[in-house]
Amino acid sequence: MATAALMFASLAAGCSSGGGNGNKSTGDTIKIGLNYELSGGVAAYGQSSRDGILMAFDEINAKGGVLGKKIEPVVMDNSSKADEATSVTTKLVNKEKVVAVLGPATSGAFKATIPAATKRKVPAISSSATADDVTVDKNGVKEYAFKTCFNDAFQGTSMANFASKTLNASKAVILTDNANDYSKGLAKSFKETFTANGGTIVAEEAFVADEKDFNAVLTKIKGMDFDVIYLPAYYEEVGLIIKQARDLGIDKPFLGGDGYDSPELIKIAGASALNNVFFSNHYSSQDTDAKVVEFVENFKAKYGKEPDAFHALGYDLGYFIADAIERAGEADSVKIKEALEQTKDFPAITGVLSIDENHNPVKSITIIELKDGVQSVKEKIEP
Repeated sequence: MATAALMFASLAAGCSSGGGNGNKSTGDTIKIGLNYELSGGVAAYGQSSRDGILMAFDEINAKGGVLGKKIEPVVMDNSSKADEATSVTTKLVNKEKVVAVLGPATSGAFKATIPAATKRKVPAISSSATADDVTVDKNGVKEYAFKTCFNDAFQGTSMANFASKTLNASKAVILTDNANDYSKGLAKSFKETFTANGGTIVAEEAFVADEKDFNAVLTKIKGMDFDVIYLPAYYEEVGLIIKQARDLGIDKPFLGGDGYDSPELIKIAGASALNNVFFSNHYSSQDTDAKVVEFVENFKAKYGKEPDAFHALGYDLGYFIADAIERAGEADSVKIKEALEQTKDFPAITGVLSIDENHNPVKSITIIELKDGVQSVKEKIEP
């Protein structure tokens, strides 16, 4: 019996091994985990990211895969909960033996998964976790954490400069989701840059996610003298706030971040409310760049709809991890991590990117304008 057990253990190890030295795929496929918000409060982000990744994997597999092997996605739902996201990553790296984990989409959920991935020496990568401390904290660079999206500081700074220089704004109101790291991070960098430009923050007001009635805070600021409202938040609250603000007669520009980019926004706010609205984003489907045009056409053919930024970010992430595995020379999570660190001039749909010493990308940012809910490119800002 002992001999049989040893033979079984040996065979199992031949399929996939892991632990302190990372995970390795030695079979016919390369297993990559997808840990996304497929249900719950921000499901639109997770669903879009997943669809973009799977489209990329389908294309890659159709061309022969990576290192002669097909990519096998292992998709799990974290229900838009940080604790569930941690459980999902733990399952993916320990049970499924994936060589990389993609997602979650949001900063808080992604940060919650990093310890489990790091313990197993499996790289965790998010294409949309924009918080500044995702890959770096007071202890330094998180060895196995990466992202392919710009930081909140870059978003907030870019929008503050846009407000000051393009809109000629000198007075701003900031509305922040007090329980959301993403919202607070954007607000902080916007405030610092806007005031450095000579602007004044007239008021800073807070709200809590899942609120439905924002009339009290909006009525409070309605009588103030200001040029713009900076509202860094997710589409659910943004849609309600902008709609209720317009109903109260507040017609000043609303500015925000990439959390605005969801087809749900127009459903919540209504097209007529979404004028004089600007937000920082990773790309626009209206971009005339040849790579973007081809991606949009192929995405429409596959899914029958216009790709939002999270679709594009997911698509880029699918190719990004495949590129790293190819350069690593084998599906070994530790070697993949090293290849990720060496990424230079990767030709992503959302902008050519290189990974810096903090595991963040160096890439451009796009300012989107909404007119009756329809997006157009207002500006493109290089890092």
